[in-house]
Amino acid sequence: MSAFKIRQVFDHSTPLNLMVIASVKKLLLSQFPYMKATYLEDLVERVTANKSSIYKHYLFVAEKKGVIIGAAIASHFIKENFMFLDYIASSKDAPSRGIGAALYSRVKDQSLINKSLGVFLEVETIERKYCASDEEQRQNVTRLKFYQRFGAAQLIKSDYERWRIDDSSLHLLFDNNKKVKLKSSVVKSIIRAILVSHTESKCPQSYIKKVLASLDHSYFEKLPPPKLSPQLLKAQKAKQTPLDQKISVTLNPLHKIHHIKEKGYVESPIRIDSILKEISKIDLFNFIDTKKFPDSHITEVHDPEYYQFLKEICKIAGKKTIYPDVFPVRNRAKLPKAIIDRAGYYCMDTFSPLNKNAFEASRVAVNCALTAASKLIAGDNISYALIRPPGHHAEKKYFGGFCYLNSTAIAANYLSKQGKVVILDVDYHHGNGQQNIFYKRSDVLTISIHGHPEHAYPHYTGFEEEKGFAKGLGYNINYPLEKTIDGATYIKTLRKAIEDIKKFDPVYCVIALGLDTAKGDPTGSWRLIAKDFEQNGFHIGSLKKPTLVVQEGGYKTQQLGINARHFFQGLTKGYYQA
Repeated sequence: MSAFKIRQVFDHSTPLNLMVIASVKKLLLSQFPYMKATYLEDLVERVTANKSSIYKHYLFVAEKKGVIIGAAIASHFIKENFMFLDYIASSKDAPSRGIGAALYSRVKDQSLINKSLGVFLEVETIERKYCASDEEQRQNVTRLKFYQRFGAAQLIKSDYERWRIDDSSLHLLFDNNKKVKLKSSVVKSIIRAILVSHTESKCPQSYIKKVLASLDHSYFEKLPPPKLSPQLLKAQKAKQTPLDQKISVTLNPLHKIHHIKEKGYVESPIRIDSILKEISKIDLFNFIDTKKFPDSHITEVHDPEYYQFLKEICKIAGKKTIYPDVFPVRNRAKLPKAIIDRAGYYCMDTFSPLNKNAFEASRVAVNCALTAASKLIAGDNISYALIRPPGHHAEKKYFGGFCYLNSTAIAANYLSKQGKVVILDVDYHHGNGQQNIFYKRSDVLTISIHGHPEHAYPHYTGFEEEKGFAKGLGYNINYPLEKTIDGATYIKTLRKAIEDIKKFDPVYCVIALGLDTAKGDPTGSWRLIAKDFEQNGFHIGSLKKPTLVVQEGGYKTQQLGINARHFFQGLTKGYYQA
C-alpha cells in the first residue's frame, strides 16, 4: 500500500491546486455538514489569498495517488503569536491510517517553525447533555484523547465551555511548544483573540466578558509527557525541514563529461561540486531521479533544423573539439553541404566548443530541467535543476556563450501549457536566448537583469528598448545595469522586476540563476556578496508562486556554493515565512 504525502497549498492558480481546493471543500462539507458552503468559500479564499495583517492562514492536504484524503486548516495569530487549528478532517473512504496524526504533526511543525507559543484548538464537548447521541459522545471522547496523546492540555474551571448561541459547547486545548506556564495576561489575550475571531454572531461580547472573567480561577490541566516514538523524538530534536518545504533537486549526471581543459575555459565541472558541497550543509533539499523526455519538447522551442545540426556535428566531432571560424552574413539562403562548414552559421562566438560530450551533457540537462518543472505541476512549491552546461544564451537556432540547448526556455514552455509563466534571468549576462524564443509571445513574460551590453556579453542584445514584438509587445523587459554595482543597487532593480511579475500574475516562476554577479567573478564586474544573494532570494520567494530554479552561470568557484546556499536560504524564507 503506497504512502500518502502531506503538503501545504499556497495558491489557487495552478490547475492542480484548483482541483485540490475543490476536493478540500467537498471533504470538509462531508465531515462538517453544519458548515455552510458560503462560509467555506470565504474560508478557503482567506487561506489561499493570505492578505490579512492579523492572521496568516495555512492549508495542508494529505494526498495519495492524486486523491485528497485529508485536510487541515490552521491560522497563525500574528500579534499574540500562537497557532489555532481551525479544521482537520480525513476522508471516510481512505483506507490509510494515520492521516489525522500526520496532518496534526504538520501543523505542530509549522508552529515550531513560526516560533509560536503553541497550538490552540477546540473540540466538541464530551458532556452527554450536549451530545446528540451516545455515539457522538464516544466520537468526541476519542477526538479529545487523540489530541491529549500529542500533549494538548484542556482548559478547565472556566466558562469557555458554556453553551453558545450556535448550540455548541466546546473544550479549548493547548499544545504548548515552550513547556512553560503562560502568564494569566497572555492566556486572556489569546482567548479573547480566539473568541473574537469566531464572529459576534457566535460569540457575542457578553459571552466573551464572562469567559475572560472566569479565567482567574481556571488553568490548563497537567498531563503526563506525550508518548513519542524514537523516530519522532529524533526528528523533533534535529528540527528537520518538513518534507513539503524541501526543494526537489535534479542533478545532471553527465555534466562532468563536458570538460574542456583548455586554458581560459571557465565553464568547469567544479561549479557543480562547489554548489553541492555547500547546499548539502542545510536541510532544504531532496534529490530526485531525472526522467527522460522526448525531443519534441526541444523542437517546440529550438528550430528543428538547428537541433538536427547540433546532434550531427557533435556526433561527427566525437572526442575532437570544433570551434567555428567562418561566420557568414545570416541572410544567406544557401548553406554548405558539409555539416562542419555550417558551424559558423549557427554560432554566435568563437569560444563555444562543439563535441560529442557537449551535446550529450546539454541533452541530459534538458531532461533535468523538465523533471524539475514536472515536480511543480505535481504540486511542489520550489524545484531546482542543478545543471551544466548552461543554456540561457542558446536562441531558437543559434548557440553560444557555452550554451547549446536552452533548458530554461524549454522548461518554461513546458510549464506554459498549464498557465502563464515568467522567466526572471538574474545571470550577469543578458538572457538573450529566452528573449529570442519568446519575443512574439504574451503567455511567457521574460525579464533579464544584466550587465549593460556595452560592456557585457553578448553585446548585441539586452537593451532597454527591446520590449517584444507583435503579440509579445510589452512582454520582454530588460534591465541593463552599469559596469560596477553593489548589492544595494542591484536590489532596487530586482524590486522593479518583482513588481513587473506581480502585475503579470503568472502561474509559475522560472529563475535563470546565474551566480556570476558575485564579487570577483572572472566573467563579471559586479560586487554582490553572500548576504545579497540571500536578500535577492527572499524577495523572489515572497512572490509565493511555484518556482523552478535553473542553474546558469557562475565561475568564481571558491564562492559559488556559499552564494547558492544563501540564495536558497533566502528563497525558502521568503516563500514560507514572509
